[in-house]
Amino acid sequence: MKEGIITSKGIKDIGEVKIVGYRVVCEGEKYIKEIPKAAQLLKERTKEINHVMNSGKQIGAFVVEESTPEEDGYWIGAQVSKYEDIPQGMTTLTIPPQTYAAILHSGPNREIKAGYEDLHRWIEKEGYTRSNHTWNLEIYHKHNKPEDPSHVLVELNDSIL
Repeated sequence: MKEGIITSKGIKDIGEVKIVGYRVVCEGEKYIKEIPKAAQLLKERTKEINHVMNSGKQIGAFVVEESTPEEDGYWIGAQVSKYEDIPQGMTTLTIPPQTYAAILHSGPNREIKAGYEDLHRWIEKEGYTRSNHTWNLEIYHKHNKPEDPSHVLVELNDSIL
């Protein structure tokens, strides 16, 4: 087991999620640096977002195998109860209800991939099927510091069928 991976895994249903924030689109290897930059900007501007839920926890969203150009990239945002007066430069994303396999990652952001690999092995072992064409969610603990990606606490939610 890799350091930083908490072994508890489970299945959870998450209802519709609305987020307001930023969309990051770049080359694959650049996401590791660009997402924390967007997360920091979001942290600085969260007060500008109306109807924020969950104390402003940041939520990341992405589709593993996007079907359209509109699904390409990574969204980082704050969950809202409704969209109203979206701040300049920000975007919205509505994620439909979905069932997820989940694991908690605690450690450097560069090791999140290892957390997903562990979760994927568990999904297969338990007989579930990953849904690579629907939204995955990363729910970041509210005490994370985007300016310091050497330690993050994030719940990784991989969509399953």
